[in-house]
Amino acid sequence: MGKTLLPTLEDIEKAAQFLRGKINRTPLDYSATLSEQFGCNIYLKLENLQKTGSFKARGALFKMDSLSPEERKKGVIAVSAGNHAQGVAYAGTLMNISTKIVMPQNTTPAKINAVIRYGAEVILKGKDYSEARDHALNLVKEENRVFIEGFNDRWIISGQGTIGLEILSDLPETDVVIVPVGGGGLISGIALAMKERKRALKVIGVQSDMIDSMKESIARGKITASVRGETIADGIAIRLPGDLTFELTRKYVDDVVTVSDESMAYALFRLLERNKVLVEPSGASTLAALVENKVDVKGKNVVLVLSGGNANLLLLSKIIYKSMERESQLVRIEFNIPDRPGTLYRIAQAISEAGGNIYHAEVDNLHEETPVGFQTVVFTVNVRGREHAERLFRKVSETGFSFSVKGYDPERPERGN
Repeated sequence: MGKTLLPTLEDIEKAAQFLRGKINRTPLDYSATLSEQFGCNIYLKLENLQKTGSFKARGALFKMDSLSPEERKKGVIAVSAGNHAQGVAYAGTLMNISTKIVMPQNTTPAKINAVIRYGAEVILKGKDYSEARDHALNLVKEENRVFIEGFNDRWIISGQGTIGLEILSDLPETDVVIVPVGGGGLISGIALAMKERKRALKVIGVQSDMIDSMKESIARGKITASVRGETIADGIAIRLPGDLTFELTRKYVDDVVTVSDESMAYALFRLLERNKVLVEPSGASTLAALVENKVDVKGKNVVLVLSGGNANLLLLSKIIYKSMERESQLVRIEFNIPDRPGTLYRIAQAISEAGGNIYHAEVDNLHEETPVGFQTVVFTVNVRGREHAERLFRKVSETGFSFSVKGYDPERPERGN
């Protein structure tokens, strides 16, 4: 690999100048709630408010600006099931360049429709990213189009690095910046920009503990795949980093940590509930690193890069439900009760008198473990927290019907802890 392929601070500065007026200058928002919780000053870099809903538009625009007039006439092609697809589609429309996006056949309809709305032609091919990429590379040969890499490209990295310049402009006193890591285009650009301007600060990457190829590559000193299972954070589910991003991350990034899907889901919920900010799981990974106490932030000025906001709404509903259950705001109470008039009313009345709000009730007369003449009923009840839940259980006990509580852990710490 030639060193000339690596981006420079000058490239990032040129990207910032080019992108001015073409993208959103996303805010750096101070969070009093999170700062109090974690004992530091926390700022949120809101790339979820970027054009196309993620940082990807930065690199795509700068990359496509680097194309020659002949290359622009040929058109471009990219492969992605998510944010890169939308970034390239947006850039193609803005710059009047013919754009094709190859997406795996199992891509969610919402993502497909978003790419189409941004003006690209969508081709569904392959059962996964690897097969979709193979098809895209075949089209490059057949149609002589230019392939737009998702992360391992000098101009892509430079575009993403403009985020680092913006952070330092808004908060010169930054001590720690925490960045999601998939293929490494985002963190390598940010780290290069910030470390060349201010060596003293720390840049920390975050990966899923199911797919942590960059962390493993850094540990082994060579590019290494590390996949243990599936993750809800599809934005950072990259099986191999690139040679450029690996070299830059190894040079400029201080550490790469991993977090669980559960922590990312909970962090997403907290950002939505407390900060009124909607992000996707990969964007919430930076807060998840604090939830899991993976980064020393006490007394420091900390920037969390929220990389994107294109959340799967069906997944979001599950995350909200499970997170409310985690915080003892939703409890599930299961009864086996006699199948006779008035029984359900008595239980519902007890829940109401305890101040609980019945969110959902499910009656099953055919459950194999339900005795003849009885029915199984599960109430999902909205409560204010553990103390309220315990009061609810005592009130329901007064009905005389036995019950069990599902998904409730009286030992689990409540919010803010």
